[in-house]
Order: sequence, then C-alpha cells, then structure tokens
Amino acid sequence: MSVIETYVKLWEFERGRTLALLDSIEESGQAEEILGWRPGPGRAHIAWQLMHIGVTEELFATERLDAGEPDFPQLVSRFKGGSTPDDDIPSVSEIGEVLSHSREHFLNTIRSFSEDHLSSSPTEFLQGRGWTLETLLQVIAWHEAHHQGQAHLTKNLWAQQNG
Repeated sequence: MSVIETYVKLWEFERGRTLALLDSIEESGQAEEILGWRPGPGRAHIAWQLMHIGVTEELFATERLDAGEPDFPQLVSRFKGGSTPDDDIPSVSEIGEVLSHSREHFLNTIRSFSEDHLSSSPTEFLQGRGWTLETLLQVIAWHEAHHQGQAHLTKNLWAQQNG
C-alpha cells in the first residue's frame, strides 16, 4: 500500500469517528441546541468545529494545492482558521454534506500526486510553510482528530450542564 493510501485509510477511520459524533448529536433530539452550544463566551461551538474540518479540507483540495477555487466559498470565510464563530448554526445535514463533499474533493486532489512528490513542496502554500507534501498529509491527519476531540469535549460539557 502506498504512503498516500495509508493516510487515506487513517482519514477514513477519523472521519468515521467524526460522523459518529454527528450522528449521536442528531439522535439526541436536541441537535440545534447541542451544535450551537459554546463552552464559554467567544469559544467555538460544535458546529464550527465540524464545519472547520470540512472547510479546511476543501481549501487544501483547491487553492492550497493549486487545484482551483474552493466550492461553497460563502462557508470558507465563516469556518476557515482564524474566523470568529457566528451564531448561524448549520444543520446536521449541512455539516454532513460539507464533510462528505470536501473529503471527496480532497482525496481526488491528493491522489493526483504521486509518491515521488512526498518529499517535495510542490505548491507555493507548502513552500511558504516549509512543508513537504508528506507533512501536509500528517497535518490533515492531526487536524481532524484535534477538532473532533474539541467537538466531543464540548458535547460532553453540554451534557454535564444539561443533564
């Protein structure tokens, strides 16, 4: 199995955990409340964490790997890194759609590279950060786990406060 396909397997596992969290929120019957709950003033809600995962992958699938403009540009400014979470809470279905679409788009872009690219920085974005393509694969693997963990913790805090 190639290095890229090894990462794809890892990303599939991580996405399964993220979607399981989203499913548990939907099954609660209180999805809108849970998705919009913040652990403190100015902190990100669960919906922002999950949409951020999808939007980040969409940015890497497109402009960060020189593969065009991102789909759903209206969401990019709301959910990219450094954005301030607003109170317009996306639905479970919208979050699921963004996660699915961005993942498919990201995989198509990543699979356009070969193993020969792993130790190089084939785009300006990667060069500007001193990253190789393999570093990017590692960052994407860490990124979802990081934000899924934040979302999971936030859901647990919500449950503790709302019995």
